[in-house]
Amino acid sequence: MDISKIKASEVGTEFGFKIGAKEAPVKVIEFINIRCPYCKKWHEESKNVLTKFVEEGKVQRIIKHFDKEKPSLQKGNVCHHHLDYQNPEKALKDIDFLFEHQHQWGDLTNEEVATYVEEKLGLKNQPNEAQINGIIAEAEAANIFFVPTVIVGDHIFDEHITPDELTNLIEEELKK
Repeated sequence: MDISKIKASEVGTEFGFKIGAKEAPVKVIEFINIRCPYCKKWHEESKNVLTKFVEEGKVQRIIKHFDKEKPSLQKGNVCHHHLDYQNPEKALKDIDFLFEHQHQWGDLTNEEVATYVEEKLGLKNQPNEAQINGIIAEAEAANIFFVPTVIVGDHIFDEHITPDELTNLIEEELKK
């Protein structure tokens, strides 16, 4: 991923699911799409590290579900529109479920995905337009086009980071 054109300064903390204490000194900002297999890889491989730092009050995760026009990712958009921004802790559990079961719903039609999310998770289509449109506008302003794009301090990366590298990066940010 070419990060040279990404303007991290255009990315804020207003939009997205906020997991962890607002006062946490390190913000991990994640632009993801639930249908993206690379986002699934990032989510699964970073989960234990991020959970530990969130529980310690050192990290706040800001998960930005990025609606994409690519046909294969539109199914993720359907999921995004069902997640409850008013209940981020439950939404994180729903995200875990959706990534874990991506193989079951990933090849369904958009309508079938909506039914799947409603039946399996009991979610309804949410009025998330302000959040979703805010995330899209923010991504455009920052020149973020690919998912996952993760920002930690001055560091911008995709799913190609090991748990140890992520741990070291967060610990480095905590020393600042």
